[in-house]
Amino acid sequence: MRRAREVRGASLDEAARDTRLRVDQLDALEREDFDVLPGDVYVRASLRTYASYLGLDAGKVAGAYARTADEAEPTPPPARLGPVERMIAASRIRDNQQFLLVAAASILLILLAFGFLSRGESAPPQAVIPAHTSSPEPSDPTIRVVVVARSDVAIGSVADGAAASYALRPGETLTLLALESLKFTVADAGLVDVSLNGTPATEGVSGSPFTYRFTSGDGGESSSNG
Repeated sequence: MRRAREVRGASLDEAARDTRLRVDQLDALEREDFDVLPGDVYVRASLRTYASYLGLDAGKVAGAYARTADEAEPTPPPARLGPVERMIAASRIRDNQQFLLVAAASILLILLAFGFLSRGESAPPQAVIPAHTSSPEPSDPTIRVVVVARSDVAIGSVADGAAASYALRPGETLTLLALESLKFTVADAGLVDVSLNGTPATEGVSGSPFTYRFTSGDGGESSSNG
């Protein structure tokens, strides 16, 4: 990724400004020092954002990272303990057992007290179990939209219910991620280029506002804000 950035002729500061990632985070991605980044989901999303910015195949980059992360290192065999180490280990086991007994007794007392307090209250209504359970959320964002500003433009977004607003300058790039649904409005549709999961998705009429709506179920759709 560092080579791709150098070929593009961009510095780390310029890449950080365009991708909204910090310089130290981009440096960690280029050095493949993923342990300093905050979590696996963040690493995957950051790799996709940076790869797209550099003109690389974001899917292949994220896939290479996933294969590397899934390779578990073999656990070294435990060393044999001497007499002193065995005594220390036995003492720690006894301390842990005592702690677990105290914790279990405390939890039991709390449950009993809660039962006495709630005995006189009416039971809550029975929950309705849906016919179909939803599948677990994917580890990677299923909706990834990249917005490139041609000029100064204001954008308001709602990603999975979380609202945010942005003011982009010419040439700046904004990446919007969501797991289920994403909606964002540009003040002037002609001032931005939009791509959905690496596919061009620019719509709207220049000089007029436009609202994009994407969902994970149907691959995304867009509509004007009327």
